[in-house]
Amino acid sequence: MRCPTCKQETPVDSPFAPFCSERCRMIDLGNWMSGRYVISTPLPSAGSIPAPEDTEEKEGPSHEH
Repeated sequence: MRCPTCKQETPVDSPFAPFCSERCRMIDLGNWMSGRYVISTPLPSAGSIPAPEDTEEKEGPSHEH
């Protein structure tokens, strides 16, 4: 595995995984805190996701003969 900050080879069992060191971990955190890294698509809020029962048809049972 490679450190996402400096690309140095990093052992999987590293105490800083996936980073190689505390320094690289803090650089990454600083990038998030400063707004250098952003999530490109906004996540939907919990209120905007329809509940499963809301996605079904609201017409009731069919009475075909």
